[in-house]
Amino acid sequence: MKKIMGLFLIMILAVGVLAACGETKDDNAGAGDKKTLVMATSADYAPFEYIESDKSDEIIGFDVDLANAIAGKLGYEVEVKDMDFGGLIQSLKSGQADFVLAGMTPTEKRKKNVDFSDIYYTAQHMVISKKDSAIATVEDLKDKTVGVQLGSIQEGKAEEINETVAITVENRNRIPELIQELKAGRFDAIIIEDTVAKGYLDKETDLTNFTLSDDPEEAGSAIAFPKDSELTEKFNKELQKMKENGELQELIVKWFGGEN
Repeated sequence: MKKIMGLFLIMILAVGVLAACGETKDDNAGAGDKKTLVMATSADYAPFEYIESDKSDEIIGFDVDLANAIAGKLGYEVEVKDMDFGGLIQSLKSGQADFVLAGMTPTEKRKKNVDFSDIYYTAQHMVISKKDSAIATVEDLKDKTVGVQLGSIQEGKAEEINETVAITVENRNRIPELIQELKAGRFDAIIIEDTVAKGYLDKETDLTNFTLSDDPEEAGSAIAFPKDSELTEKFNKELQKMKENGELQELIVKWFGGEN
């Protein structure tokens, strides 16, 4: 009987030691780990998000800095995934991304599929054409071919214009494609956001522009999340703090060089 009791005690001690080892291993494995969020974007939208291919393959820009700032305050790291703008909403719905930061406007149509943060930046629509095109007003677009980015708020704006001024609307996946088509003469004009347009207008001296809308809220940018994501409220709280303490304005000055 003593031998049996002794074996029983040894077995209990052995199980206890193994359990303790297992707990120690798990604890050590978790130490220092930092959760990672996937940010989906379309890296063709300088200065919001873009790649300086002559320097590196890294995606940089205002939205990337904003994502890192907010996520960092919440204890997350950020992995940035580049894709076509038209596929960003689907990336949230399919679980490929945790949030989208891509200068995206929270339209009623998009709100049916995803949730949005508060507005973090506002801009305006701009029509760009060649200087010799004589296009200076919306009426001048009549019977012209107008290019827009697929899935963008500007695509909807072009369709809206088409209701009163007959135009042909064509879309492309990337902003550089729109510029190329315009310069090649396949588009008479294109519509993009003014902050993005500035970079091209500074380089392309043969282009001209006019602002399409006087309502800046029409092109307000917000962060998109999957429906009912717990991140929406968390990001909103940190975004509000950044607005109040001046951090957001510092990023605006860094990337846009002025007030917003």
